[in-house]
Amino acid sequence: MINNPILKGFHPDPSVCRNGEDYYIATSTFEWFPGVRIFHSKDLKNWRLAATPLDSVDMLDMKGNPDSGGIWAPALSYSDGLFWLLFTDVKVIDAPWKNGRNFLVTSSSIEGPWSKPIPMGNGGFDPSLFHSDDGQKYYVYRPWGPRNHSDPYNKIVMQAFDAKTNRLDKKRITIFEGTDLKYTEAPNIYKKDGYYYLLTAEGGTSFEHSVTVARSQDLFGPYELSPHGALVTTWHTPSNEIQKAGHGALVETQNGEWFITYLASRPLRFPDKPLLAKHGRGMCPLGRETAIDRIEWQQGWPIAVGGPHAKLQIPEANLPACDWGISEHFTDNFDNSKLDNNWQTLRIPFTDKLGSLTEKSGVLRLYGNDSLVSLFEQSTIATRWRHHHFSAQTKMTFSPENFQQSAGICCYYNTSNWTYCLIDFDEELGKRCLRLIQIDQQIATFHHYDGNEIIVPDNIAHVWMKVDVEGLDYYYSYSFDGDNWIQFEKNFESWKLSDDYINGRGFFTGAFVGLHCEDISGDGCFADFESFTYQAK
Repeated sequence: MINNPILKGFHPDPSVCRNGEDYYIATSTFEWFPGVRIFHSKDLKNWRLAATPLDSVDMLDMKGNPDSGGIWAPALSYSDGLFWLLFTDVKVIDAPWKNGRNFLVTSSSIEGPWSKPIPMGNGGFDPSLFHSDDGQKYYVYRPWGPRNHSDPYNKIVMQAFDAKTNRLDKKRITIFEGTDLKYTEAPNIYKKDGYYYLLTAEGGTSFEHSVTVARSQDLFGPYELSPHGALVTTWHTPSNEIQKAGHGALVETQNGEWFITYLASRPLRFPDKPLLAKHGRGMCPLGRETAIDRIEWQQGWPIAVGGPHAKLQIPEANLPACDWGISEHFTDNFDNSKLDNNWQTLRIPFTDKLGSLTEKSGVLRLYGNDSLVSLFEQSTIATRWRHHHFSAQTKMTFSPENFQQSAGICCYYNTSNWTYCLIDFDEELGKRCLRLIQIDQQIATFHHYDGNEIIVPDNIAHVWMKVDVEGLDYYYSYSFDGDNWIQFEKNFESWKLSDDYINGRGFFTGAFVGLHCEDISGDGCFADFESFTYQAK
């Protein structure tokens, strides 16, 4: 069986394609750098990270991008000996209407090198390419702007694209105007048995999400809706363990089997606090993940085998097994010259300004930069929460000299919602101190300040820090020897690091656990991290 989700933790908007016997999924990364994560499989069951195409400022400049801005809904396809990757870089979120820039990059190999980004206009989002049998290419997307940012404007628009000149035809053809579910977006077109099939995401990105399908014998329409209703959705199954199913893409195997990849979430439930759970369904700190389902064809229409609801398991494809040996656990001893691909940074690449893996053998050195509330230059590396129960710990050496310098471990959703277990310098005591800070919808709470300090003894060089996530709650601990742990009294709510809690200030990502060093004094400091482990429970 294939177990869902196939990509755990924040991996939304999966765009799947096949090249021969190889399958690839591209997912959104929003403000996390590098932009776009592409995974590779040969059996649709086991996946490994194969590429992060937007890995330099020349490819992607996100400094100052808002929370939940950045890379939206990449669309990956293969044609004419090339991989084609479309993406949107969203620059404005908290405004009467959003604004982004669309680009296209290509490569003959999934590992790259990828071409310089080709501008594709700023007039919409969720673009995809349809490669016609006659060689023509069509750019398909959801428009946006001052008068048609959201409901009731739900049109899907198509423009011809000349791949030789890299120019879009100015003529825009409306091919679909959505259904009563509204919020029509994420169009993908497929051709089969003389019909063009248009998949769209509808219903918004939360629990009402769905995938709808329409077909036409003419590429430009009109498109008729499937009589079977939504192809994938969980809106009708509120008790399902997987929710928010939507934003899908189809793929046919070399053996003629069909599958759909789609985003989905695994909510935490609130049996004693139903009012905290949106629609009574829970909250999802793991973000929107990637799931898969089987598709069968009935009278010319695609149908999800066993019904449109998301499933924890589906029968695997008739393909040779290929287990990459990827573990759900993660240990990093920082003994490579490059960051492990489990890590990402915020908005900017990991450069010498942020840190070094070569300054000291077996050590990640982070240099102090902006604080966790910054949209610009944070020295933060982080990895996704992938389980509702896990432990993450690190070993750190840090010698701050003033109260504006700190370093430690954090749990992070966005600049307005995070917790931070840190060491800083108390200038009145003249000592290093362990603290906790929480930012909850921009409201700051400080723990172990003003007479309640936890002092780090002068003879202690190394401090171990740990976070344990236990379903609805999580807590931090520290140790001065790596064996004897002391838990902080304060517990935090896991569900507060979720789209469902944020309510509009950031709503598309998921929880991360990370390492951070900051220095807003400008005096200069660094923290050395000797190890990191992420262990599912």
